[in-house]
Amino acid sequence: MAANDRDVLPDNVKPINYDISLYDLELGGDFTFQGTVKIDVNVKKPTKEIVINALQLKLHSAEISIQDTKPQQASEISYDEKSQRVTLAFAEEIHASSKAVLQIKYSGIMNNVMAGFYRSKYKPAATPAASVPRDSDYHYMFSTQFESSDARRALPCFDEPNLKATFDFEIEIPEDQVALSNMPEKELRRGKNGRKVVSFDRTPVMSTYLLAWAFGDFEYVEDFTRRKYNGKQIPVRVYTTRGLKEQGRFGLQNAHQIVDYFSEIFRIDYPLPKVDLLAVHEFGPNSFSHGAMENWGLITYRTTAILFDEQQSDARYKNRIAYVVAHELAHQWFGNLVTMDWWSELWLNEGFATWVEWNVWAQFVTEGVQTAFQLDSLRASHPIEVPVKDALEIDQIFDAISYLKGSSVIGMLSSHLGVEIFLSGVSDYLKAHAYGNATTNDLWEALSKSSGKDVNHFMDTWIRKIGYPILTVAEEPGQIAVRQSRFLSTGDVKPEEDETLWWIPLGLKTDQQAAGSATMALTTKEETLRNIDETFYKINADQHGFYRTNYPPERLVKLGTAKDKLSIQDRIGIVGDAAALAIAGHSKTAGLLALCAEFKDETNYLVWSQVITSLGNVRSIFADNDIVANGLKAFVLRLVTPAAEKIGWQFEASDDFLTGQLRALLISSAGRAGHQGIIDEAKRRFAAYTSGDRKAIHPNLRLAVFRIAISEGGRKEYEAVKQEYLNSTSADGKDIGLHSLGSVQTVELVDDFMDFQISDQVAMQDMHTGAISLAQNPKAQNALWQYIKEHWEAVHQKLSGNSVVLDRYVKTSLSKFSSHEIEQDIAAFFKDKDTKGYDRGLVQVSDTVRGNANYKERDEQLILEWLKAHGYA
Repeated sequence: MAANDRDVLPDNVKPINYDISLYDLELGGDFTFQGTVKIDVNVKKPTKEIVINALQLKLHSAEISIQDTKPQQASEISYDEKSQRVTLAFAEEIHASSKAVLQIKYSGIMNNVMAGFYRSKYKPAATPAASVPRDSDYHYMFSTQFESSDARRALPCFDEPNLKATFDFEIEIPEDQVALSNMPEKELRRGKNGRKVVSFDRTPVMSTYLLAWAFGDFEYVEDFTRRKYNGKQIPVRVYTTRGLKEQGRFGLQNAHQIVDYFSEIFRIDYPLPKVDLLAVHEFGPNSFSHGAMENWGLITYRTTAILFDEQQSDARYKNRIAYVVAHELAHQWFGNLVTMDWWSELWLNEGFATWVEWNVWAQFVTEGVQTAFQLDSLRASHPIEVPVKDALEIDQIFDAISYLKGSSVIGMLSSHLGVEIFLSGVSDYLKAHAYGNATTNDLWEALSKSSGKDVNHFMDTWIRKIGYPILTVAEEPGQIAVRQSRFLSTGDVKPEEDETLWWIPLGLKTDQQAAGSATMALTTKEETLRNIDETFYKINADQHGFYRTNYPPERLVKLGTAKDKLSIQDRIGIVGDAAALAIAGHSKTAGLLALCAEFKDETNYLVWSQVITSLGNVRSIFADNDIVANGLKAFVLRLVTPAAEKIGWQFEASDDFLTGQLRALLISSAGRAGHQGIIDEAKRRFAAYTSGDRKAIHPNLRLAVFRIAISEGGRKEYEAVKQEYLNSTSADGKDIGLHSLGSVQTVELVDDFMDFQISDQVAMQDMHTGAISLAQNPKAQNALWQYIKEHWEAVHQKLSGNSVVLDRYVKTSLSKFSSHEIEQDIAAFFKDKDTKGYDRGLVQVSDTVRGNANYKERDEQLILEWLKAHGYA
């Protein structure tokens, strides 16, 4: 996007350094604060006005001084709330000078919408410090969230990513609380009314969205990097509110190792003198998947992304902590040291951080690639590099495209170039643009230089064009023909939507090349590959290429029977492709079912996860046809029963992480498919657990058992899990509670659960968790939509303070339907409403539901015939 297509601040004044002082914080009541910011600016040309960003701030005065001249007061301060800007008008012209100081006195609010400078409520795990503000059972901590454009809620500033500056910060807080910021504490001095003023060292040059501070009743656990930086080991700390610090040890153990690891692979030392990780009790999903923010030197996390109770927590949250910690630490280089020039290139931050984080490629193929495929198969998707006119458009692109498609194509490129050559180019890119801003072309240039290949030539289409290809395979004796076209989940690509020609690495795996694969690429619309051994071949070896493959039905059967020759990634890929192709109408669901039936003896958790996810989606789409639904349920039961019975309930000391996850998945799947033995055992354990025997359910099986108990029970089981949610002291306990409560089977309980979610007992950040669980439950979907329609004002009121939260809630609540009538009802309901902030999400909902409905109409009878023919219906 050309710079002149962006709605940006005038270029006549540039910031150099901010000196920020916050004081007179009202810890209760309206939660107001007072602030003074002195900004060293470079006035590049004479002007009589300065335009700066501010949102929900009251500017009391502004003055500018140039070197030793007398300060000039602003004659007028005018607000443009829509563009979130303030114009400071001066009576006399301000001369051009690189040594001007703009001083502004202002006030603001420590809000409760998880954006800007905000407060988080929590129930303390230990007796809190006396000064901590409270509201009935809840106490408060305070922190910031400035990405993408909310620094302007906390201070008047030049709030654009390429207007980098340094920052000095100080804050006046109660004596018995702890303050944190990006840099180490510099000085402590006495403040007013028994408070203290904490000041911090100056930051490096950085963007406003990376500035951060926090204060509260904090304590920490600490370790140090093993490498030395400027002769010293760097302290790494995990901060929590009092009573929770021991739950930070697992995150800490990962963090110090990851800092050293990234310093080595990027060949650039971590540039700050400390790394702090802070658990924040209320944290919006500002980032697509993680719930964390990479503020330089003070990384903030929602509690489930950093805290783990070794006695009570489900091990899958350990996995999440490890990759979220890695993602945010990768940002300390990608995004912080080198920042995208403008938000249109957000993928340079998020795609890279996600690629670096996923060092286990098979898991990423299951979780990351499939999610990116799903969104990017919609007409309402967007290119990785998406035009962004102004900061107000940014939040809707913090999605699976920027994060997961971005990282997928980086993975594809690194596989093609070779990881060593790729990392060498990345290191050159980081060194060339350190403490500055960069564009996609800057990255391509560095990688082209390190590899000797024209990277821009074959990657540009992947970044700047919407969608991805499907590769259709046709077989003839001794050869195969491959043809590329755009893939849409609705299956109705128009000629004008199918003009992109992608560079596609074919990754052809055959028997003779069991250890590797051919590196040829498809660069034309279609091509014939000769001398192919037809006994076995697989395209897109290890799923490094970001595309779907449509094999002839007979070949899919052969791949299923020859699955032992396929890697874990390949097995995940053929199932994921078969499911998506059935929805789009490129193949039949019967082929998917026959393929899945081949996996009854599978032993890998990630493969099983893909099989069960794909079948779960099919079951959801056909849920309102009782004969088909019962037939699919019987199919899943027969498929998973041998594996579920073999793995059993008992955890052994020798079990690895994936074995534990597989046990939970199979017990949950078999129980919810009607396995009576597993249902009875789940009920027995649930009754013992809720009667006081906390060891009756292994922590890793809580979600499986709670879901089975609620779906097979009624209000009694529902209320018991609700109490679990309210009383849980582990960070994951509340998450598990909300996911489980969505298994209710009656309209009455759906309504009760929805009332509970919009009450004060469920944090705004967690409402989409309950929505996901209800939307995935066919017995609850319609009641969920009915409730949203009838109580939209209350739902909107709770979520509208944060557009990212609202957008995610709408998408997760409404995307699982498979009815043209409901799609039209959704469109009609929102037609007259102000949908700014979630309008893109609504289009994605419409696309998804329409595609599901078309699929249902097209395949319903065919599925029924297959189920009858195979004895399931």
